[in-house]
Amino acid sequence: MTDEKIINLDDINYAIYKIGDWKNHYEINQIGLSHEIPVTKNTITHIKFSMDEIRNSRFEISDKTVNGFVAIALQLNPKVQEMKLEDVIELEETEFNNIMSELEELEVLSDDDTIPLDGEDYLIYKLEKDCHVTTSIPANKFTEEFFKNELKKIEDALD
Repeated sequence: MTDEKIINLDDINYAIYKIGDWKNHYEINQIGLSHEIPVTKNTITHIKFSMDEIRNSRFEISDKTVNGFVAIALQLNPKVQEMKLEDVIELEETEFNNIMSELEELEVLSDDDTIPLDGEDYLIYKLEKDCHVTTSIPANKFTEEFFKNELKKIEDALD
């Protein structure tokens, strides 16, 4: 008998990705800046929900109301900070549409399948609800190491 924990791919408590690259280049949308490509229907649904949450956040910048992706990009991305606000808003809309299109075109694993929690073929995050916010916690050592390396890349890029 094995003690290996198995995850059902239809389990809504996990987000599962493969390491890869998006088809398009992205400057603003954090989803498109990652190297995590969703491999389950539930993960894609979670991503879409998260994107909607960020896009539905409203901020006032230079007498314009902008969504959360635009606001975050203007705070963190020096390249975007040099752009005209109207161009940033237009770029965010283009990126959002491209990501939605890419998400629709992805091949996903069957909901009927299972994978080992401690494998190294997929990045696996445990989703936990804290009030109205869902947090993604690396669920195994492979994902934790990848996550740490990605955070380091982001920190280095901001320095």
